[in-house]
Amino acid sequence: MHISYIHAEGDVDYATRSVGKTLYIYFQHSQGKVDWKNNFDFPAKPYKHMKCKDAPYGSVWLAHRGFLSAWRVAEGMLKDQISDTGYTKIVISGYSHGAALAVLCHEYVWYNRPDLREVIEGYGFGCPRVAWGIKNACHRERWARFNVIRNIDDIVTHVPPAILGYFHVGNMVEIGQRGKYSAVEAHFPDSYMRELLKYNEL
Repeated sequence: MHISYIHAEGDVDYATRSVGKTLYIYFQHSQGKVDWKNNFDFPAKPYKHMKCKDAPYGSVWLAHRGFLSAWRVAEGMLKDQISDTGYTKIVISGYSHGAALAVLCHEYVWYNRPDLREVIEGYGFGCPRVAWGIKNACHRERWARFNVIRNIDDIVTHVPPAILGYFHVGNMVEIGQRGKYSAVEAHFPDSYMRELLKYNEL
């Protein structure tokens, strides 16, 4: 939450850190009006490289258009580091709006660095739903090592609504207690920190 982020066009904020041969990529939560505009830009849009033989009718999968637009900016800034074969592991994390970008970054690494598919790690804290359509083997394979951490009543993790066709990818890890926080309070960073500390003690 408190590291120094690089601010790019479209209100995309990211940071990277190298520790030995591991690259860490971080995405910040919503910071400005453009972020919130992207959050509510719900219509789904096809994602490149995603033609999948296991998808219904062999179609591409679709993603939340606003998050995809923000990821396009981040992709241009991060692609050289991601493609650097000097890194033998990549760990991606984000919170809130940044968690949605972490979802898309994880897929980008999975696709472009097949050598890292067994070691990539992804974490989305307070992550909104990003993918749209019918979940299939293609989604399960690409996000097998991505973890969505949800403080159970967090409203952000329940949007866009599933009734509109959106769903979470990866592994859902629920923390907290139902009814302990309001839907908005459950999304606060302090609430996540408090519940994560308790979860780690289990």
